[in-house]
Amino acid sequence: MSNIFQNSDSYAFPTESATAERKLMRNVYAWMSLALAITGLTSYYVAGSQAILSVIFSNQFVFWGIAIAEFVLVMVLTAKINTLSFQTAGIMFAVYSILNGVLLSSIFVVYTSESIATTFFISAGMFAAMAMIGSTTKKDLSGIGRFAIMAVIGLIIASVVNIFLKSSMLEFIVSIIGVIVFAALTAYDAQKIKTMLHEYGTDVNETSQKIALLGSLSLYLDFINMFLYLLRLFGRRN
Repeated sequence: MSNIFQNSDSYAFPTESATAERKLMRNVYAWMSLALAITGLTSYYVAGSQAILSVIFSNQFVFWGIAIAEFVLVMVLTAKINTLSFQTAGIMFAVYSILNGVLLSSIFVVYTSESIATTFFISAGMFAAMAMIGSTTKKDLSGIGRFAIMAVIGLIIASVVNIFLKSSMLEFIVSIIGVIVFAALTAYDAQKIKTMLHEYGTDVNETSQKIALLGSLSLYLDFINMFLYLLRLFGRRN
């Protein structure tokens, strides 16, 4: 993301480019929604097969292989976006969505379907509100974004520590902070995407499409993490 996503200061957006920007913004949310659908359907399918669940979660080699593959896909996609074709980047995003769905299938084992559905709609409402704020506010959210990114590192460290402490109170606190952090990141990313499309989205071409695709990946990750933290707070366990 580092190359294309540089120099994201606001630029005057030429009137003749308004149609291209609107189309690209629609693409951002359409691709994000498609990725979420792929993840959800994959999770539901895998959760319905005891044999597949056993292979994934009873074999550490398989589990960590999938987790590492996810990490590598995101790193390659963000670091090599300038050299990848749009089609290749899109396929990588789809594969990532599938792999993420495989690992997230465990939530259907841990939580009831009703609480998963309820939490999903709560997450969707929060996400839509924060994305709207980020897309419409005149205030520069870059400072909030930098703070939220640093907070994510703290969340990861706290979560790792709690693997050993097994503290329900710490898990509760981390979950609340996690919801706040990813809500802030949603607003920040929505603003950043809009700003970059002002700069690069003067036409619907290979470059602008890849920017939109990376934007949809960022928002997809924001939504997934917000959903998971909310599920820890409000999900009813089986």
